[in-house]
Amino acid sequence: MPLLQLNGFSLHYEESGTGTPVLMLHGLGSSGRDWELVAPGLEAHHRVIVPDVRGHGRSGKPAGAYGVPLFARDIAALCDRLGLANVHVVGLSMGGMIAFQLAVDRPELVRSLTIVNSGPDMVPRTMRMRLALAARVLLLKSLGPKRFARMLAPKLFPKPEQAELRQRVEEAIGANEPDAYMRATRGLVGWSVLARLKEISCPVLVLASDRDYTPLSAKKAYVDLLANARLQVVTDSGHASPMDQPGQLIDAVKAFLLELEGPARDTRSLG
Repeated sequence: MPLLQLNGFSLHYEESGTGTPVLMLHGLGSSGRDWELVAPGLEAHHRVIVPDVRGHGRSGKPAGAYGVPLFARDIAALCDRLGLANVHVVGLSMGGMIAFQLAVDRPELVRSLTIVNSGPDMVPRTMRMRLALAARVLLLKSLGPKRFARMLAPKLFPKPEQAELRQRVEEAIGANEPDAYMRATRGLVGWSVLARLKEISCPVLVLASDRDYTPLSAKKAYVDLLANARLQVVTDSGHASPMDQPGQLIDAVKAFLLELEGPARDTRSLG
């Protein structure tokens, strides 16, 4: 279980494969397990690094305010300590926000971005958005992580045959330390790098599920502001597409990286 001591806390990460580095960042209240169905599909040609963000999973949960810039600094420090550069960064939801922050703060680290069901800001610009964010914070505060997870799981995975996925979400989110989860949740509200999107010159692939919380039009709006980006739809999928459609994500990311890097040999097959 690799642990890296960073800024007074332990950052847990998993690593597999060899080749150009791919960094996979998880969503709010979750952990690197978000990617356990996807990462094995990439490790033949890539060094895959999957951390647990501060306050999540098996990483430390130090006191103080949390937020996307802080999470991004932690991940940048991880890259520096591991000697990583020109990293392909893949981020789901909150992980996508961290990926955007990395791309504007440390552009030399980022070779490409794959953004999954996320965006470059979390600013509630309408009454509906303000009410939705306020409701989430209130529900989490009143219910606690375990009961909140039981309410959230059916929204992520509504199909009868997705019972196992619902159980996994309940266990993962329910295991959160309540105060750390609340601080992470509050730390996302009001965050934005929307005004800095013009600074991002690396290739960007935006993967948008057809049943995600936010509409396709919202993702298209920010894709149009990026210099080198495109949008691809993940079909029959909700917000947590690495879990309900891992095959589509593997195919999309592999095709994107192949386009950027060209064909690679699978050294594991060489005698």
